[in-house]
Amino acid sequence: MRAVAFLAVALIAQVSDAAEGVIRLDTRANAQVWIYYIKREDAKATAMLLPGGGGGFGGLIDGKPSSLNFLVRSRDLFAGAGLNVAVVNRPSDKDDLDYPDRIAAEHINDLRKVVEYLKADTGLPVWLVGTSRGTVSATAAAIAFGNDTLAGLVLTSSVVNRKKVGALPTQELSAIRVPVLVVHHEQDGCIVCRPREVPAIMSGLTNAPVKKLIMVNGGEDPSGDPCGSQHYHGFIGIEKATVALVTAWMKQPTR
Repeated sequence: MRAVAFLAVALIAQVSDAAEGVIRLDTRANAQVWIYYIKREDAKATAMLLPGGGGGFGGLIDGKPSSLNFLVRSRDLFAGAGLNVAVVNRPSDKDDLDYPDRIAAEHINDLRKVVEYLKADTGLPVWLVGTSRGTVSATAAAIAFGNDTLAGLVLTSSVVNRKKVGALPTQELSAIRVPVLVVHHEQDGCIVCRPREVPAIMSGLTNAPVKKLIMVNGGEDPSGDPCGSQHYHGFIGIEKATVALVTAWMKQPTR
């Protein structure tokens, strides 16, 4: 444990000097989680971003994540809103974070270790922000953590098709007792994220102190897979507006 703590401190010193960079956390025996960490001196909270798809943030180009996932490519928008940002990569012992993986105990343990690290590093509250498959992870973690670990939860392009393991309406949403924001595109064409099924999330959040659903529209030149990052599912063309809605609500959660 002492060696792990030293590694984290040594690496974060590099990030502090540069304001942003990649650090590695040893979360389990023989498994590490890399996070891309952006720190601001004026931050009041940390947004911990959980990408969709296979859970990776892409290879590094000029030291920065290359994934086009909505949250990964929008990381600077979250930082620009006055937040510290931690983009979480999948663990080193996984090539993919499929639906069952995202509700597994080892994955929840990994996320808990990252949250603990972020809180210890800055003393600031941590918000979990997930998109697509990342909402399965974020929801499962919020349920497991209880109401003392997280400041709140943001779910974008949520998985709502009950045929998928870990789909949000199948999880114990009533156990979540932190503020929750659900953001979805009215034209999301992903078969596992149909807009008409999103209200089931809100119905299940019976004990969230504050909850809000925002359905957005608009965008530019959607292309490719309807479940992909370059379609309405990934808020293509309205990233700035969507992140602005999210971060404004995080600062002052209201119904």
